[in-house]
Amino acid sequence: FTALTILFLAFATMMSAEPPGCKIRITSKGLDMLKYETQKFVEEELENITVPDLKGKEGGLQYTIQDVKIQELNLTYADLRFQPDVGLLFDIQNSSISLTFQRHILYWFLHDVGAINASADGVNIHVALYMTRDDSGRLKISNMSCDAAVAKMRAKFSGTLGKVYEFLASFLTTGMRFILNQQICPTLNHAGLVLINSLLDTVPVRQTVDKYVGIDYALLSDPVVTSSSLDMDFRGMFYVLENPNDTIVNYAAYPVVREYDRMVYLALSEYFFDSGMYAYYKAGVFSMQIMPKDLEMLLRTTYFGTIMMLNPALMEAPISLELEVSTAPRCVIKTSGATVAVTAVVTVMMLPAGQTPVQLSSMTMEAKLNAKVSMKGKKLAVHMDLRRFKIYSNQSALESLALIPLQGPLKTMLQISIVPIINNRTKKGVQIPLPEGMDFIEEVVEYHNGFIIIGANLHFTKGLREVIESNRQYMPSNSTLAP
Repeated sequence: FTALTILFLAFATMMSAEPPGCKIRITSKGLDMLKYETQKFVEEELENITVPDLKGKEGGLQYTIQDVKIQELNLTYADLRFQPDVGLLFDIQNSSISLTFQRHILYWFLHDVGAINASADGVNIHVALYMTRDDSGRLKISNMSCDAAVAKMRAKFSGTLGKVYEFLASFLTTGMRFILNQQICPTLNHAGLVLINSLLDTVPVRQTVDKYVGIDYALLSDPVVTSSSLDMDFRGMFYVLENPNDTIVNYAAYPVVREYDRMVYLALSEYFFDSGMYAYYKAGVFSMQIMPKDLEMLLRTTYFGTIMMLNPALMEAPISLELEVSTAPRCVIKTSGATVAVTAVVTVMMLPAGQTPVQLSSMTMEAKLNAKVSMKGKKLAVHMDLRRFKIYSNQSALESLALIPLQGPLKTMLQISIVPIINNRTKKGVQIPLPEGMDFIEEVVEYHNGFIIIGANLHFTKGLREVIESNRQYMPSNSTLAP
């Protein structure tokens, strides 16, 4: 009985888990590209290490070391890789650091001041970054572990008494090695927990798309890390700005990514698109009044008898065609492509001056559009093309027959008037959840049953340092962006 209960609870938990509308996979190939930027960033951070003055006394020797400056880092081996169930590992092995500092030495009655050139050899650094979801749904480095060691140091004295003090080098280099060991990890911890997290703050959680809708990219759970990828499940849900809680339930298929050949994969389920169309429907965007001149003449001919029966004086009154989507459009994604089904009520109205509008007819329009998804940089866009179209009367079958002459003109009107309006809105695109300074290139779109997968490579438009510094200008040092 206990085993059955546990099994039932586990099944219920799986069933109640919210499937992602958007999923992103970063592969090992993507990590290889990040490695160069990460190594460059670490080098810059270590070059800025502030080493305190070092003072000591040994027998008749008194010394002070100050004004320490790192001249060069030689990271001969640096590696960035995934650590399953943790996040990322960054390793530096058998590297070296060249530095200079000033000495003040008093040895019995002899006093000497000068520069010292030194090198720290056998530098090994091991950093683990723990990747999690924070309370706002943003990807964060929640913790870090760091081990750093300097195997040995060598120092070369300059000045007239340099040779005399070579035998004292061991006192100085031992102290310097200890200080470097103590300084490296705090510097890298600050770089990860503060600076890299500020880069992750540039990934949108809740973002305004336009004056009507926004999009929610909150992570649904901690990222899943394997030896070859990092997978992130995002809500991927559009919402109406005036009523963010008015959304649809996600019953779409769980997007599954099986590929690893490209640097990054973006998977979008039918829910991603359905929630967007629902949000725009609720915002009242899918309602418009149109009337091309050619179609107006045809409508006057079609409804001539109706107008005459109503009032012959109305013959010269303007005619309006009002189109209002009656239910939120729905998206269907199959291996053959994506389509959007739209049902709308088309009302023919007469607009006599100074009088109440008069309805001549009400008809139902059903249309199916092909939807082609594309990516440019971080912007996801959709282009629509009309595939099928039909209208029928809401009053009688006889009137539906009478509407047959309107099929062609209304279809043409939809193609040249309505679809371009939709495409003008969708071509502006919506940002996908990538950090600033990172874009998709060489995209390939694949259609699966229930979801779309976009495989791409990554391109840095800005370096990590540039993005971090630009964002720190607008953020308090102890805060993150609000969701």
